[in-house]
Amino acid sequence: MKKILVLFAHPAQERSQVNVELAKAAKKLSFVTLVDLYAEYPTGFIDVDLEQKRLLKHDVIIFLHPFYWYSTPPILKLWQDMVLEYGFAYGAEGTKLKNKIFFSTLSAGGPQKAYTDKGYNHFTIRQLLAPLEQTALLCGMKYLPPFVLYSALKAYDKNLIAGHVENWSNVLEALKEERLPIGPACKLETLNEAIYKPSKSNSTQSHSTKRKRA
Repeated sequence: MKKILVLFAHPAQERSQVNVELAKAAKKLSFVTLVDLYAEYPTGFIDVDLEQKRLLKHDVIIFLHPFYWYSTPPILKLWQDMVLEYGFAYGAEGTKLKNKIFFSTLSAGGPQKAYTDKGYNHFTIRQLLAPLEQTALLCGMKYLPPFVLYSALKAYDKNLIAGHVENWSNVLEALKEERLPIGPACKLETLNEAIYKPSKSNSTQSHSTKRKRA
């Protein structure tokens, strides 16, 4: 059974419609350790020893956050700078994270079509997260594509959010039980594709099915 560490970073949780719900769902699972970084480190001082010990105890590391300026909220960048030290996470002797699984679960304000080479953001979210992917590769980790909710700023539909939270819980369960095919999943644009596969014989989707794809 895989143990999962979720590092939750949202500096304005009172305005969160999606990420807080994802954090609550993860916290309910016995095999998940959820760390609210802004609550744990209100002064911005990261306890490096504690964070490294957490990493050693878990098999899957997940960043949970809104997509801020094509990246993470600042505390996650600080966490990376402080915790992923030479000799621990990378370098000749830095093999402590080797073969652990890493990815981001995030909410993006824009629609999916905005994150293409023809959209106004010019790149996919996976492409924009290339620094995280390279960080994972440098640390010898297995990088999975992000699990994404698009158009999060307009996500007022409680059913849509509930469907997304349910899919998130399914991803966590699949990772715990090692049911998620890591090799094929690594090649996807988003991890959503690993849990949602439309029928080839049915080009139209019901409204409820569309909601669960988000």
